[in-house]
Parts: sequence; structure tokens; C-alpha cells
Amino acid sequence: MSYEQRQQCLAQKIRTNTGGDIRLAKQTSNLFRHRATQRAALDVSDFQHVLSVDPISHIIETEGMVTYEKLADAALVHGLMPAVVPQLKSITIGGAVGGIGIESSSFRYGLPHETVLEMDVLLGNGEVVCCTSENEHRDLFFGIANSYGTLGYILRLKIQGIPTKPYVRLTHVRCPSADEFFERITTACDGPYDFVDGVVFAPGEHYLVLGEFCDEAPYTSDYTYLQIFYRSIRNRSEDYLSVRDYLWRWDTDWFWCSKNLYVQNSLMRRLLGRERLNSVTYQKVMRWNARVGLTRRINAATGIHRESVIQDVDIPVENAAAFLEFFEREIGIRPVWICPTRHDRLRGNYPLFPMLEDTLYINFGFWDGVRSRQTYPPGYFNRLIEAKVTELGGIKSLYSESFYSQDEFDQAYGGENYRTLKTRYDPDGVLKDLYHKCVLRQ
Repeated sequence: MSYEQRQQCLAQKIRTNTGGDIRLAKQTSNLFRHRATQRAALDVSDFQHVLSVDPISHIIETEGMVTYEKLADAALVHGLMPAVVPQLKSITIGGAVGGIGIESSSFRYGLPHETVLEMDVLLGNGEVVCCTSENEHRDLFFGIANSYGTLGYILRLKIQGIPTKPYVRLTHVRCPSADEFFERITTACDGPYDFVDGVVFAPGEHYLVLGEFCDEAPYTSDYTYLQIFYRSIRNRSEDYLSVRDYLWRWDTDWFWCSKNLYVQNSLMRRLLGRERLNSVTYQKVMRWNARVGLTRRINAATGIHRESVIQDVDIPVENAAAFLEFFEREIGIRPVWICPTRHDRLRGNYPLFPMLEDTLYINFGFWDGVRSRQTYPPGYFNRLIEAKVTELGGIKSLYSESFYSQDEFDQAYGGENYRTLKTRYDPDGVLKDLYHKCVLRQ
């Protein structure tokens, strides 16, 4: 069945839906907002095809439910990769564009939605519209980012690819102070590097990770089984990976969150086997735990108060050291992932995830929990983070829990623009409202 035929079948299903609100039926999800299951589920599993890879124009055409693992593999055969490849194999291209993704090439190419050239969007009434930056649906083209399926679902995209070389050479640079760390990141982003990110392991222990494509490598490391990538950053100043292994260097251990499942032990890794050491396995365990409440029961029995703090926030680089100081003092989760990104004014304006033009932002990624024997109000630490992000002129992703008031949310995420788009593209409210979905978890 062709893409056009699959599109028509899906559009017909949504037109005949009588169950009210619609959600996607997906095998994997990288959202950390738990909500009650809704009645109507739109099966989009047919839309997992890479349609074309053009090594001349560097344009990749793909369906929206294709995972980045599949997308990258299809492109690498032609010596290309998507310009921005989020860190986990299970993330879909449609999810990264309709939500927010980032990676170590974002300082050069922006966020995944900024690499899109064209897309087909399925609306709540079953109509499919083709959106570009210049046609009559340009408002939806720019407005779909950070809409999380509340304006429509992305079925097909054309995205920017970039040429690759076989290997990536990594240089790890330790910085003793936060000021030096962020100064070096700024300098690196203006340099010749292809990839820039970093890790904060502890106060005074900041590591910058610089990546460059190369044609040859004296050796390649393997972090897909017994060796653990994030530990290598502390232990060696230089490393080489194949391009594919570089793209998925964080997936094997879900950055470092596999430690919560006790699988950083070599015996446990051998028992699980290489094929189970990945983010998909950990997501399944996490969602099982969310359903049965095992961790909640253990914490209650031991008198431990635990609040999940799973967030990505973007802070202008001039305020990055201030945010890190706040985070170390008030939250204290370790390690923290650091990734620079920049919004180029030439890419246009994305009103639901507004970033200052030509400004370097630092993404802080932290995914754990704050534990104490003192009881805090629900969302206490997440609320502290939200307030600090706002104070420092930053913005946070909405894939996890949020606690904003409606007014705060509208101010941060283009509320007026969103309502205009909602009126045009989902006037009957068939799809969820963004605030209700991301904050109220309805």
C-alpha cells in the first residue's frame, strides 16, 4: 500500500471516529506525563516507512512514526544523517517535531522542527494539509512545534540531511568552574566542531565533549554492551566511535538512568544481553512501575518522600552558570546533561516554543528524583525549577510534568497564537487542548 493509500485510510478512520477525543496508539512513548487512558486510539503504526533519501539534495522524506534509529540507518547507507538526531532510538521523527527534541548538533542546526522542509498534517476532521514555510498553511508549519498532537498529527515530512564520515573523534575537556565551562562551550560552538555537548558530574567537575567527523580511526570503542559511555568521559581525554555508535551512545544506558534498574553491573548486563540494553527496555520497566506503583509502595514503607524531577530546560548561556548554581543548591541531581542550541532567525519563528533569535541556549537535562524524609507539597521541586527557568529567561520542554497556571503557560508558550491556530485547524475541539494535555494531564 502506498503512502497516499495509507493516508486516505487513516483520514477515513478519523472522520468516522465517534469516541470523542483522539490519541495516538503507539508502541513506544518518550513522554513522562501519566494520565488516564482515553477511549479512542488512532492506530498510526502503518506510517513507519522511510520514503526516500536523496544523496544529492540531502533531503530525506519519511513518514511520521519512523523511529530515529530506522531513519538514521536508512540515511547512513547514503552517507547522510538527519541534521539533528535525538538521543534515543525509540523517538519518532513526528514526535520530535510535534514535541521538542535536541542533540549535540543543535548548536549548528537548531532543534528537530527547525530542520523540516515540508510536512503533511492530519487534522481532527480527517483533512490532510501539506505545510511549508511559504504556502497557505505556513502558520501550521511553524505552529506545529510544541503542539504535542493538539493541532494535528504529522504523517509525512521532508527534512534536512547532512553528509557524514565513517567515524567521530571525541575530545573530553574537564573544566573546574562553571564560568569556564560555559565560556568554552560558547567558543566551541563558533569553532569547527560537528558536535558539542557535555556532562556535569559534580560541582567543579564539568566535562565538555567535542565531536568531529573523520575518515579514519586508530580504534573504535563499543558502548553497546559491557562498557558504559558516560563513565568513559571521566576516564579518557580522547575516543573514537563509528557514526552509528556515536548517534546512540546515550541509548544503551538511557544516558545514566539504567543505574536505577541496577543494570550497570557487568553481571546484570551479561544476563540481559546486548539486545535488551536500550531505552525501549527501560521505558517498559518504567511504565510497568508507574502502573503497579512498586516504587511508591517501597518509599511509603520506608518513610521516604520522592519527587520525580524529569526535565529538559533551555537557558540563555549568559544565565547558565546562575541556573547551575541554583540547581546544585536546591535540587542536587547528578549527573546533568548539557547541550547547546541556537535558534537562527533565518529558520523562521516558532511561536509555541519561542526562543530568542541568534542566542546560544544551554539545555540542561536531568532525569531522576529528589528523595528526603521531609514531606513537601506535590510538585515542589519541579515548581522551583519552573520559576527559576522563567526568571532566567529560559523555556522548558513539556514532555514531563508541568505545574504552570494557565496565564503563566500562555505567556511562556504563545497562548494567543495557539488559540488562533486551534480555531483554524481544530475548531470543533476533536483534539486535546495543549494546556489540558501538558499541565492538567487530561
